[in-house]
Amino acid sequence: MTDVTPELVHYAVADAVATITLDSPANRNALSRQLVTELHAHLERAGSDDDVRVVLVESSGKVFCSGADLTEASTEGMEVGARRIVELQRLVATLDKPVVTKNLGAVRAGGIGIIAAADIAVSAEDATFALTEVKLGLAAAIISLTVHHRMNPRAAALTTLGGEVFTGAEAAAYGLVTKAVPADRLDDEVAAICASLATGAPQGLRESKRILNRDLVARIDALGEEMATTSARLFASDEAREAMTAFLARRK
Repeated sequence: MTDVTPELVHYAVADAVATITLDSPANRNALSRQLVTELHAHLERAGSDDDVRVVLVESSGKVFCSGADLTEASTEGMEVGARRIVELQRLVATLDKPVVTKNLGAVRAGGIGIIAAADIAVSAEDATFALTEVKLGLAAAIISLTVHHRMNPRAAALTTLGGEVFTGAEAAAYGLVTKAVPADRLDDEVAAICASLATGAPQGLRESKRILNRDLVARIDALGEEMATTSARLFASDEAREAMTAFLARRK
């Protein structure tokens, strides 16, 4: 009997909304090769589905995404993985349909790049965010493509250089997310936004999004390769490898 690898990202469509759910609790929805591949495929599926007007990306548990899969990165490097995450952010930004993210709880590092790439991001007020790369001898390189497009420069400097935790409410003030609401209102708020977006005509949504994201896509195209190369170089450094090994040991 052949073993079947469990799916880490689920796809469902209802009321013109494609819901893509990250469901890899074993590694806190880290951006492993499998998760990124499945997420990419489901986004493309939603993009080509005529029954879909809006795409919602959420998680099955409180953790939305913990960032890069450090276990994979510490053993295999990030040469390929960094480019795949750049491509993922570009796909979100160029999809012909609006992409909404919903996070109830934690978002870290690379996961913040997905939220920044989305057209509309809604967070629980007490959710936590952190650009933790600086603590590990890394830099928020590939996600700077989208994060620095959204956040105001002072907030970007504070959160990127400090690497400290900030809340969903602060993320909204910084420009990273569209709005933050009390956790018990999150589902209703996102449902209302998706329902409103779904009333848009396909051509209107497509062309409006292209205008809105023109500068973001140009930024990704201009800097994506440089940032992927920088990320891979830093992940391969002795300083980062030692820090990642120590971090993984503490987490166990």
